[in-house]
Amino acid sequence: METVSRSLKAPIFALIKPTDFQEFMRPVLVALLFMGGLLHAAERPPVTNPRQTSGDTAVQPDWEETLTITVGNAEADLVGSDQRVIQAAVDQVARLGGGTVRILAGTYRLRNAVYLQSGVNLVGEGEKTVLVKEPSASSALALDSDWYDQEITLTDASSFRVGDGVCLRSKDAKTGVATVLKRTLVARSGKRFKLDQALRKNLWQMNSATCASLFPILSGEFVEDLRIENLVLDGNRKHNEELDGNYAGCIFLQDCNRVEIRGVTARNYEGDGISWQICHDVVVENCHVENCRNLALHPGSGSQRPVIRGNLLRGCDIGIFFCWGVKYGLAEDNIIEGNRLGVSIGHRDTDNLVVANTIRSSRDHGVIFRPERGPDFAGHRNRIEGNSFIDNGKDGGSVIEIQGGTTRIEIRDNRFSETRGVKVNSIRLGAETKDIEVAGSGLEGVGAVLRLEP
Repeated sequence: METVSRSLKAPIFALIKPTDFQEFMRPVLVALLFMGGLLHAAERPPVTNPRQTSGDTAVQPDWEETLTITVGNAEADLVGSDQRVIQAAVDQVARLGGGTVRILAGTYRLRNAVYLQSGVNLVGEGEKTVLVKEPSASSALALDSDWYDQEITLTDASSFRVGDGVCLRSKDAKTGVATVLKRTLVARSGKRFKLDQALRKNLWQMNSATCASLFPILSGEFVEDLRIENLVLDGNRKHNEELDGNYAGCIFLQDCNRVEIRGVTARNYEGDGISWQICHDVVVENCHVENCRNLALHPGSGSQRPVIRGNLLRGCDIGIFFCWGVKYGLAEDNIIEGNRLGVSIGHRDTDNLVVANTIRSSRDHGVIFRPERGPDFAGHRNRIEGNSFIDNGKDGGSVIEIQGGTTRIEIRDNRFSETRGVKVNSIRLGAETKDIEVAGSGLEGVGAVLRLEP
């Protein structure tokens, strides 16, 4: 063994001087120490007194004062009573690096959305600050517009103005595929209007192409780090057509990050109350959403880590609709009442917690797990805990309905009560569901868990 060892070492060590040996072995020794857990990578020093450095948006000083512009019907920095004055303030604050637009008490009537900007907070005076959507108008297109066009011609243009927000829609006569585009009218000659952006879709008369003055009240796309607080947003539902929550709502967000919505009333919209699509770390807290046609709160496709806390959601189709791939969300301490469905969970909505809510008077179900296209698409690993369910479901139905191939759901420490005299089960499990854990339920006038047979 000694002979073999010497023969292996001799060719290498004969070339290394004794003074070079330490440097030669240093990386080997360091690697061995790391593997043994004896050394740890150093951590950089914490930032304790940051300076504003060009291009650094991650770490900034905590400034005591930032730019604030007031908007009001009178006696404000900017005076007016429609979306133009609010938009002017938002754009000015954004140009100067962010801050707050404070909308003073008054009523503001909107013919287009207010488009939000990164770093610009929109703050009102609670019930005294009301933004109302003007009645919608609609017209068929008088001429075809192709995908490369940036203009439309209307059959009846009498109710449209330059600056209006519009929704352009058509439905392919052969395939049934719908086209929905949101644009702004920026110039006109008679019935002919220029748009702020090209169409990039065909709008043809053969596909019943129309133009309607429909838009969100507040709209944010590709923006981040902002707050919306203490406003009343009224969709004027009786005088507007429907525009669903994939495109609009009292508040509509698309591809946004870190948005906080607090103390907002969103009501009477012929669509959703608050909708956010592919938006991450959105907080909706202490808001009141009522009498919206579709969804009160719509954490939309791909939205990660939503926090929905302390809200009143009433008189809509669905209280909280977890759309596609909504993950790591929290719905806590909300009152959800008088909707068709309280909470809906489905397509790859996983790892969410619904806790300590009061869900009352849902016509179909308090909570439903949708069947989707099969187990690979269902909403797994969600927890329903510590909620109070009162008078939910139809006669012969269920309060919590778990459909399709949904698996690994925890339902813990919830209270179920029924005072209407109808017969409902607390929980109904579809034949294909698996690993549904139910523990600690309190039942008053409500049936036990029912599992459907295959």
